[in-house]
Amino acid sequence: MEHEEEIKLWQPILSGLLLITGLVMAWNPVTWFQNPYIQLAWYIVAFLPVGLNIIHEAWEYAQKGDYFSEFMLMSVACIGAFCIGEYPEAVAVMWLYCIGEMLQDRAVDKARDNISSLIAFRPDRVRVLKPEKQEVLQTSVTEFSDLEKTTIEAQTAYISTSGNTVFMAPETVKIGDIIEVLPGERVPLDGRLLSETEFNGHEEAISTDFSTAKQQQNSAFSTFNTAALTGESMPRTIVPGEEVLAGMIVLEQAVRIQVTRKSKDSAISRILNMVEEAAERKAPTELFVRKFAHIYTPIVIVLAVFTVLLPYLYTFIAPDFHYQFSTWLNRALVFLVISCPCALVISVPLSYFAGIGTASKQGILFKGGNYLDAITNVDTVVFDKTGTLTTGEFNVQQISGIDKTDLQTIIAMERNSNHPIAQAIVKGQEDKGKINAKDIPGYGLAAEIEGQIWLVGTLRLLEKEGISYPDELKNIPETIVACAKNNRFIGYILLADTVKADARQTIDRLKNMGVRHIEMLSGDKQALVQKVATQLGIDQATGNLLPEDKARRIEELKSIGKMVAFVGDGINDAPVLALSDVGVAMGAMGADMAIETADVVLQTDHPSRLPQAITIGRRTRNIVLQNIAFAIGIKVLFMVLGLWGIANLWEAVFADSGVALLAVLNALRIRKA
Repeated sequence: MEHEEEIKLWQPILSGLLLITGLVMAWNPVTWFQNPYIQLAWYIVAFLPVGLNIIHEAWEYAQKGDYFSEFMLMSVACIGAFCIGEYPEAVAVMWLYCIGEMLQDRAVDKARDNISSLIAFRPDRVRVLKPEKQEVLQTSVTEFSDLEKTTIEAQTAYISTSGNTVFMAPETVKIGDIIEVLPGERVPLDGRLLSETEFNGHEEAISTDFSTAKQQQNSAFSTFNTAALTGESMPRTIVPGEEVLAGMIVLEQAVRIQVTRKSKDSAISRILNMVEEAAERKAPTELFVRKFAHIYTPIVIVLAVFTVLLPYLYTFIAPDFHYQFSTWLNRALVFLVISCPCALVISVPLSYFAGIGTASKQGILFKGGNYLDAITNVDTVVFDKTGTLTTGEFNVQQISGIDKTDLQTIIAMERNSNHPIAQAIVKGQEDKGKINAKDIPGYGLAAEIEGQIWLVGTLRLLEKEGISYPDELKNIPETIVACAKNNRFIGYILLADTVKADARQTIDRLKNMGVRHIEMLSGDKQALVQKVATQLGIDQATGNLLPEDKARRIEELKSIGKMVAFVGDGINDAPVLALSDVGVAMGAMGADMAIETADVVLQTDHPSRLPQAITIGRRTRNIVLQNIAFAIGIKVLFMVLGLWGIANLWEAVFADSGVALLAVLNALRIRKA
């Protein structure tokens, strides 16, 4: 439920004190309070702080054409209670409703904390290194003048200097600018981490603070706290040249970053945009409840009118029937109070909001309550392989037939190459120097070293040079780097994409959760894909696929009634993510297009977040269904009791507001998922 005027704490406190005091004076007779006019005035004063806003809301909704809002229902019931002299009950309805609203607001604020913390700690200024201070200040002011609603005072507040360091608003920093971030500070913009060598070109612009911190910088990498983006508590190590994202916190040592994206395009801004959009995408259950409330309210009002009118008409048929207007009006008012759909209208949206907030805290972004609902029905999960279930990086798995001396020569040859396979071979190896080798595109490297001819590359390179090798190497699915010296095969290095540490756990958990069908689709060789699938316990795996082949397979699964979730990370996965019932992107290393297309984003590279996402979705759905069943069941029971005259107005008050309060508390349990 949304209404424009926020409830202040003093309002329910004042009304509650007046209500309780009035009840005490009525039950323990105070002479002056027995005057009916004094009682009316007393309870009107008690009613106004909590009731006036609701009546105002009812009026505003009516002016917009919504005559049957919940506010109108409550207003009619309370005004009617005043008309028949049930003053305390009228105050109690509004008082308990306001308490419920305050609890809801508090619950929403707590659920929002996981998201708003990203905004609260986002830096409002950036330390930019500029060799020409005056020129920068002029440029910055010019840029500020172009910003909407920016005043001269704001420009002065955001721009200051420390030596040759300029403090600027994030919106004014350009791509290519170099910013510095000190230990403990949050990175304000996406960029590329600069190395020590790259610092030297800006030595004259080093600020005093950075100079001190820089003296302690002896390592080639920096560590960052990424919890705000990924939910991961373990610090992440980033080496120069790699991407640093806005929202990360610098640990241990100061860093310099070359900006690669504008503020509005940064990682943290995209996350915030996705979360804001999520609140606008309603789940089917939530949409049903809202439609239900708009149909339900006029029906209830008509039934309340009939409750007063039909018994009177019955007297014309049965003259002996004793009709008392106040009795039937009281029953109609009880019926109206009980029928208020507070619990439904408050708790269902709150449940979805709490679910989205809880997921975001764990590094899982749902782009709407509808996807939170949809993921609970998934019975088929299809994974991409590279970058999703595997790291997407080559690692040496085996070295065969190559002695230590020859291996050092091979590493020295590969060290000059930028090819991923070459980088995988030299990774982690001690630097023994470099050897200038000739690059043979598509085949490998060749070099003459101390009169010996070396060849390092594919099996096709050996075939091209007429060098024989064992036939069984052709059947190995992994990547082979064959090595030959003086036209003789000496051995090989086996490289493969490494399976992620939690990949097997993910598959096992999905099976235990009742996901009946799990597949893996990949563009890699079938033999390699099948080997990874066997290692992970995936029953069906298909390789040698193009993006259109993956899309065709998803369509086949959907055509036989499967509810499909596809998990991927690459640009080529974007069409399949859009086609599946629930598209899940790996957000930490995934391509922007995949993240934008997906319905759910896992902010880490851990596929184990997928079972967590399903668990949160199922818990949210269960609590929503509990609230709906509980609210409707209790209301129907008391509405019947009210029509028969068994439930009085006090019982009606607690049936209405009590159910709403319990539903809100039940919704808060999602945060423990």
